[in-house]
Amino acid sequence: MAARCTLEQEDLLRAAGFLHVAGIDEAGRGPLAGPVVVAAVVLPAGYSHSRLNDSKKLSEKVREQIFEEITSDPRILWAVVEVGVEEIDRLNILRATHEGMRRVVSRLAVSVDHVLIDGLPVHPFPKPQKALVGGDGLSLSIAAASICAKVTRDRGMQSIDAEFPQYGFAKHKGYGTAMHLARLREYGPTPYHRRSFAPVHQLALEF
Repeated sequence: MAARCTLEQEDLLRAAGFLHVAGIDEAGRGPLAGPVVVAAVVLPAGYSHSRLNDSKKLSEKVREQIFEEITSDPRILWAVVEVGVEEIDRLNILRATHEGMRRVVSRLAVSVDHVLIDGLPVHPFPKPQKALVGGDGLSLSIAAASICAKVTRDRGMQSIDAEFPQYGFAKHKGYGTAMHLARLREYGPTPYHRRSFAPVHQLALEF
């Protein structure tokens, strides 16, 4: 039976004296276009939610509903940071993601004592950290961050779609689908495409 998202990790840290614990996750490391979005969420002690889980396991409709619940709950502190394509191309996607994780902590309305990061450790980092592989399916605060990051990014890609409707960004969200690659070959890269990513770089040379 699969593990369920809980506050176990957060509670252990609080018991050790870390009062404000933030979960951190990102959305958009893999796409060929658009920003990478990083979110941080601090949940109150005793928080529970029957549907909150890794955003990838939820439908778009459920993600939107939970996002509205999270962001409208005055007990929950949350913040998002977007790292754009220029910075992704300059730093590389991993470093840009880590930079977003460092920045988002300072955007929260409270000074965080400890963070839980989905994936591997981030060095350097301004706060004590614990990295959890698959953390968005284990920690409620990381799961909440995954939803905030994913919904924020998807909404942003829908705005890009309105600007460049011929690419189908609302459908593929910038990921390298067959449709996206076909449109990229037909129309060339937009200012939102990551020139450092091989499929975009190769086509950019042709336009």
